[in-house]
Amino acid sequence: MKAMLVKEGRLVLSEVADPSPKADEILIGICAAALNRADLLQKKGTYPSPKGWPQWPGLECAGRVLALGDIAASRTSFRVGDSVLALVGGGAYAQKIAVPYKLVLPVPEGLTMAQAASLPEAYTTSYLNLFREGHLKAGQTVYIAAGASGLASAAIPMAKGAGAYVVTDVLSAELAEKIAPLGADYIIDLSKEKVSDVFRRLDEAGTPVNCAMDCLGGADMGEALKYMAEGGYWVLISTLAGVTTQLSLRPLLTRGLHITGSMLRKRSVREKSALLASLQKEIWSKIESGAIRPSVYKIFPFEDAEKAQEVLERGENIGKVVLSMRE
Repeated sequence: MKAMLVKEGRLVLSEVADPSPKADEILIGICAAALNRADLLQKKGTYPSPKGWPQWPGLECAGRVLALGDIAASRTSFRVGDSVLALVGGGAYAQKIAVPYKLVLPVPEGLTMAQAASLPEAYTTSYLNLFREGHLKAGQTVYIAAGASGLASAAIPMAKGAGAYVVTDVLSAELAEKIAPLGADYIIDLSKEKVSDVFRRLDEAGTPVNCAMDCLGGADMGEALKYMAEGGYWVLISTLAGVTTQLSLRPLLTRGLHITGSMLRKRSVREKSALLASLQKEIWSKIESGAIRPSVYKIFPFEDAEKAQEVLERGENIGKVVLSMRE
């Protein structure tokens, strides 16, 4: 089969051996794979696939069942030909992949393969960090960093669907206009105001931020955190804006704040399986009803994976970038 291997810092379409499913695995013929910023780090050699997964990039995909191991066949209702999506540790930039059955879900009714491929990583990450790590509840205020990112295109509608007041940020008024359909209640234009100033105003208005899902980190984190709600949760999931910040420890103590680091990729199959089961139970019906819709920015042919990644590198996408392998 063909897969996109990393060679000298570039993606190269290459021939590799076909995967063979183990007893507890499902072999998927991949129709579409969505891109994530972690893929860019993997190409640079700083974010390798976990042990046991293919060493080429790709964290989420959708396709059709080609074969099932004995255990997978006995413990699931999936059959050859079914449309499925999967959360994987690596290897989705390929024509086929073998995945533990616990990490495979049915495609929600009414979605294309490209839309389905955009769900596993972004939606599981959002669900984990908003509701499990961030303890977000209806009526609370949530800050979701980088509103124009593929992750935010999942997290913002998910938080709105849960009854939260959503604050996000973008780099310009133009981007603020582009992400308006996602439904955020307040979009911070970083060319005009600071995140910490908005946090302060919300605190003074009696509606402070209860939960922050932050993929940026950097200086803004320390400046804003001191204005969070009593017992608030700041969930750091990446450090795209910098690996250091300066914290005032007094608010951390007096407000009983929580700072949590969270990485989906490091979690066990058992943990991921539990998250996926909750996601299917609580979110799938909202997707099928249209209350939450996956946002796909652009679809590239599989052989143009390098061009697709360049879209992420330039930061121009509003929603997910997807590779199409087959229909």
